[in-house]
Amino acid sequence: MRPTGSGLSLLPLALVGLLVVGFVLAPGVRAPRASHPHPVLVVLGAAQYAGRPSPAFQRRLDHALALYRAGGVRTIVVTGGRRPGDPHSEGEVGVTYLHRHGIPTSALLAETRSRTTVENLRNARVSLPPGTPVTLVTDEAHAPRALALAHALGLEANASPSPLSTRPDRRYLLREKLALLAYALLGVGRE
Repeated sequence: MRPTGSGLSLLPLALVGLLVVGFVLAPGVRAPRASHPHPVLVVLGAAQYAGRPSPAFQRRLDHALALYRAGGVRTIVVTGGRRPGDPHSEGEVGVTYLHRHGIPTSALLAETRSRTTVENLRNARVSLPPGTPVTLVTDEAHAPRALALAHALGLEANASPSPLSTRPDRRYLLREKLALLAYALLGVGRE
């Protein structure tokens, strides 16, 4: 009797399943850290509360501030929109924060419409001259996905993650891994 091959057709599916489980359970994926930032930083949005940056957003802004003060950075684009009914956008809050810490308004741009990482990157890209290389400023867990999305959108980008003050939440790490996996499987347009 000849085998039907149904057992063989499950093998590729089982291998894919094992790869997915391994990816999710493996230690965090890391984006290469930029040794020298490009002259343009793009600070990816995070929450703001009543006009003040959340702790995660403030870490990103403080890191952008340190990179600017170290020299070589000419422009900082801060991204992030607002929730319905909120009078403040993340982009505006971030620009205000950086200006209060000594960065001239001429070096700051606020992107205020985006709600996702893809939108952050797309909207930042249109506010810059074509082909402008950028350094993404976000947190370490988010950097691999943000960098992959930037490259998929045609941006020349590297990343300079903000230093962590504490270990990231496991749910956040899992969410980032799953989002990176979904991007790899479905593409940029799905986020």
